[in-house]
Amino acid sequence: MPNIKIFSGSSHRELSHKIADRLGMELGKVVTKKFSNQETCVEIGESVRGEDVYIVQSGCGEINDNLMELLIMINACKIASASRVTAVIPCFPYARQDKKDKGFFDIPVDNLYAEPAVLKWIKENIAEWKTCTIVSPDAGGAKRVTSIADRLNVDFALIHKERKKANEVDRMVLVGDVTDRVAILVDDMADTCGTICHAADKLISAGATKVYAILTHGIFSGPAISRINNACFEAVVVTNTIPQEEKMKTCPKIQVIDISMILAEAIRRTHNGESVSYLFSHVPL
Repeated sequence: MPNIKIFSGSSHRELSHKIADRLGMELGKVVTKKFSNQETCVEIGESVRGEDVYIVQSGCGEINDNLMELLIMINACKIASASRVTAVIPCFPYARQDKKDKGFFDIPVDNLYAEPAVLKWIKENIAEWKTCTIVSPDAGGAKRVTSIADRLNVDFALIHKERKKANEVDRMVLVGDVTDRVAILVDDMADTCGTICHAADKLISAGATKVYAILTHGIFSGPAISRINNACFEAVVVTNTIPQEEKMKTCPKIQVIDISMILAEAIRRTHNGESVSYLFSHVPL
């Protein structure tokens, strides 16, 4: 594609390479380093004058450093006369904060969804999917779960949880029936995994034959990996918005859905002025 450049921040270079490969391109040359006082330095190694620039940087790892690196890269491209600069952020940093504090964007934003890729994975990997139950581990995810259940034409359930404090659940109540069925837990992200592991135990005790977890963003901090290894999951499935290679070495239950084709197609459509809404319900080939 003419007049387009894709650069990668340092948070998730593997995903950036996959995106560029799907577009038949090479990543742009960029050098990121730190001065002795730990300030981030970015050097764009090629001309971006008049180009449509896309910078891929996920909100993972050293989140604050990576966010600052992204901002510096955007600024470097703008002052180098790029015609347009678009940030491609697979996992949006600080999205867990209270919604009322986030404000609103005053620039165009496309919010992409993993749901089409999740539906495709379920149909291809769970033989009993036509009689499964989709389960939300909390009431807040009910809309997400009902959408998936409706598109699969299966039942859904949710788990009502009462928290004593953050990352600590007091008790859980299952609303719905999973008896003699495969239960598929669906959530937007998993951090310490206490909630989904408790939820899995609750589903097995309620009569589920198997339990899967499908999570958009697998943060897996603290005791998460040991909890998953000791839990009753058939598989814990995440997208590759966050690097998972090291986690998979110590946790064979983790499986990954590649979403590079969704991001690549979003870049292509944005560059060509086409609608991105097609990706809300379809996985590009």
